[in-house]
Amino acid sequence: MGGPDSLNAVRPFLARLFSDKELIRLPAAKVTQPLFAWIVSGLRARKVRRYYEEIGGGSPIASLTERQRFALEEALRATGGRFKVYTGMRYWYPLAKHAALEMKEDGVARAIALPLYPQFCAATTGSSLNDLRRWLKWEGCSFPVTEIRSYPDHPKYVAALAETVASAIRDADRDGIFLLFSAHGVPQALIDGGDPYRAETERTVAAVIRSFPGLPHGISFQSRAGRAVWLAPDTVDEVTRLAHAGVKTLVVVPVSFVSDHIETLHELDVRLAAHAREVGIQSFLRAPALNDAPLFISALKDLVLGAV
Repeated sequence: MGGPDSLNAVRPFLARLFSDKELIRLPAAKVTQPLFAWIVSGLRARKVRRYYEEIGGGSPIASLTERQRFALEEALRATGGRFKVYTGMRYWYPLAKHAALEMKEDGVARAIALPLYPQFCAATTGSSLNDLRRWLKWEGCSFPVTEIRSYPDHPKYVAALAETVASAIRDADRDGIFLLFSAHGVPQALIDGGDPYRAETERTVAAVIRSFPGLPHGISFQSRAGRAVWLAPDTVDEVTRLAHAGVKTLVVVPVSFVSDHIETLHELDVRLAAHAREVGIQSFLRAPALNDAPLFISALKDLVLGAV
């Protein structure tokens, strides 16, 4: 997806995001979407700029993805194969069009598209793969592309997530812990139309929780926006419910995110943590993001090698 690398990049980033017809579906989108994107990005930019200012002035996702890219390339080359890993993001630089051009200039003979979305959703993975296809066609690239759609219960991905949970609860009293797996929300209409995102998220959580038998847990969905009905329960609402139910130690696990960005560093670490304290949660813990954890990189390596 990408993220703005400076405060001045916030509005253009938001405008790209709200221009995505696969993410936000409007009637007569060819006419209405550009105007909608420009207006809404302007309305939201001031508040979102403040959020980014509070986490250092920009998103770390580009640098973290570069670390992932480098680690994956090193791991693949260590197998003896000739591999080069490219980064193509959906809404900010480096964009998919830059990856397509670079692959063309490098004379790539075959490519494997590896989304950094473990669970498939048409609004994220689907949109990103479609964007890559468009730019490859634009650049006249005719080499075959193998697409990896998702990997919600890949053993090493699951093990990497379990490691983050274990690190978060290492010094906590297990008797009072509740694990809340927070995934990015999407409109309920997508799921009603057959999108597998919720089911794949539940598969991930079911696989991870097997490493923590007996620990109470649940799933919620964050980042709700607009007036549409989104997946429930909402993460903020669920934290309130858990506090009223007597939970004192809450561990939030960002399950659909593979790197730190605004949704983990501000939405969870700042806003949700403050809300948790307000409603009576005594100890709020957040499992670290995967970023370039060796086990996660090994999972990505295995996915690529399995597609070769």
